[in-house]
Amino acid sequence: MSSVLEHRRTYLRMMRQFTLDKGWFTVTELQRSTGIPRSTAQDWVNRLLQEGCVLLREEKRGRSAARYAAISAMPSSTCRRIFTTVDGNRVAIYHDCMSGACAAFCGHHHRLAGGVLSGVERDGTLLREDAVLGRQEIAVGLAPLPAVGVCGVEQEGDAIVQHIRCIGGPAYSLSDMMSRARGVLGVESRHRGHLVEGKVRTRALTQVTIGIDDTDSREGGATFALALALLNHLGRSPGIIPISHHVAMLNPAVFQKTAGNSASFIEVAVEPASFEALLEKTTRFVADESLSHEWGVALRSGLGLPDGLREYGRMARSQVISRTVAEATAERFGVSLAGGNGVIGALAAVALAGLPHEVLLDPAREIG
Repeated sequence: MSSVLEHRRTYLRMMRQFTLDKGWFTVTELQRSTGIPRSTAQDWVNRLLQEGCVLLREEKRGRSAARYAAISAMPSSTCRRIFTTVDGNRVAIYHDCMSGACAAFCGHHHRLAGGVLSGVERDGTLLREDAVLGRQEIAVGLAPLPAVGVCGVEQEGDAIVQHIRCIGGPAYSLSDMMSRARGVLGVESRHRGHLVEGKVRTRALTQVTIGIDDTDSREGGATFALALALLNHLGRSPGIIPISHHVAMLNPAVFQKTAGNSASFIEVAVEPASFEALLEKTTRFVADESLSHEWGVALRSGLGLPDGLREYGRMARSQVISRTVAEATAERFGVSLAGGNGVIGALAAVALAGLPHEVLLDPAREIG
């Protein structure tokens, strides 16, 4: 993208924000916000006036500066966050939108296009897409063809590059919006006839699942609430991006339970430099906030879930499991444990990760 186009978008975005905030802006306000010379700011206002993107609200009168307004008040980007986690040749692509409808639109068309995507799931405004590194040709165009699809995912050093092909509204998103999403390192786009093809570059992060159990007591507290608080706490730390929060029901016949015997797990994306301190940061927070001395934490990195670990999750929904079995299972599958007997349920929560909510919340449901 040329520097002229990039400057145009930056200055126009500022003008639109001024217009949204108070209905108008002046050349001086634009100049102070951008740090450019006043003559350059005036040149850009004049250019955008000629293009029809800006209009003159009030002419200069005496010492009162001329007031302008940006005509378009569309959001600069409907993409809040775009980030990726990697495990070998497997990649999870996360796209957090301002609107659930936008996430649903992209999910529908990406699923229809196929390509390198093996799975597409939406939870509210968050779209998760599973992919395998590589390239695969896709057809994009007018209905009934998909309007957008992912035709390739590659790893370049510590970055993941998505190759996207699109038309219409998605093309506008690719060329004008996605570069402004948090987590995006850069976007390159080019026109090929009526299609737009582009590369979206993000960091190659590590996905971590953290299970939590036995943090409440009969006097109060709730594990789901503490887990959500932990997700918010970790999300404020450098190098950690919060992904999701889940509740998993375990064996309802366990007599030590305080209520329905549910555990929780959260998912985060972590930069390599922040991974080492993650377990300590997690256990310190849970220990401080727990109302029970038997709190337990289980932490596992990676995208795939081994069958043997999933089997432990099945057992935890129908049997009473000892801590010895939990510790042996955790060691076998590289899961870190900390705390008291709550590690049994915390590990079970990790072992159930990836299942839909309706299965997680019903221990009688079969796990495929």
